[in-house]
Amino acid sequence: MARRWKQVELPMPPTWGGARRGAGRPPIAGRRPPVAHRRRSPHVSRFPVHVTLRAIAGLGTLRASHVFEGIREALRAATSDRLRVIHFSVQDDHIHIIAEASEGDAMSLGLRGLVVRVARAVNKALRRKGPVWGDRYHAHDLRSPSETRTALLYVLQNWKKHIRGTRGIDERSSGLWFDGWASKREWQALSPCPVAAPRTWLAARGWRDKGGGPLRLDEGPARGG
Repeated sequence: MARRWKQVELPMPPTWGGARRGAGRPPIAGRRPPVAHRRRSPHVSRFPVHVTLRAIAGLGTLRASHVFEGIREALRAATSDRLRVIHFSVQDDHIHIIAEASEGDAMSLGLRGLVVRVARAVNKALRRKGPVWGDRYHAHDLRSPSETRTALLYVLQNWKKHIRGTRGIDERSSGLWFDGWASKREWQALSPCPVAAPRTWLAARGWRDKGGGPLRLDEGPARGG
């Protein structure tokens, strides 16, 4: 009589493949989590974008005069038909930018070129080679007048978050060329304007007309933000 074999199910061994909760390198205490490596959504031209570039540790301050001048010129040169840099500020270890672009991939393609251009300017000023940025750039769409005004204040007055006792306008920003201050302009920007005029309604008028009015020099971003 033929023997019948019975199939026995064995438990599957653990594997390293596939997505699962808690996977990946754990964050280091006190360090900002990295920007997620996911495909960026196509840009919508009516939304300005707040972009942040963060430098590697130990690079030295980006606010040093010779470094800042190189960054400012690189940002000016990065403005084209594809991408428009309309506001910026340079802090010790990071740069804030507000930019506009046409639909689709114009923003991401333009920012790739900007990231490389600014990194080369920093390396040239510091007489060094190697990486400049510690992570991918972070980009956030500004979708309302109030959000756009908050971002303008955050970018142009970001030095108030990092340097105590600051007054007036940060000369390491595009604030000297900004026409949205509530107080009368009594200063003069000596160098040619390094930024483009905004074309989106949100960045040109919406933030002022419906987002809370002109920026005051005594305003500043929240330190915890």
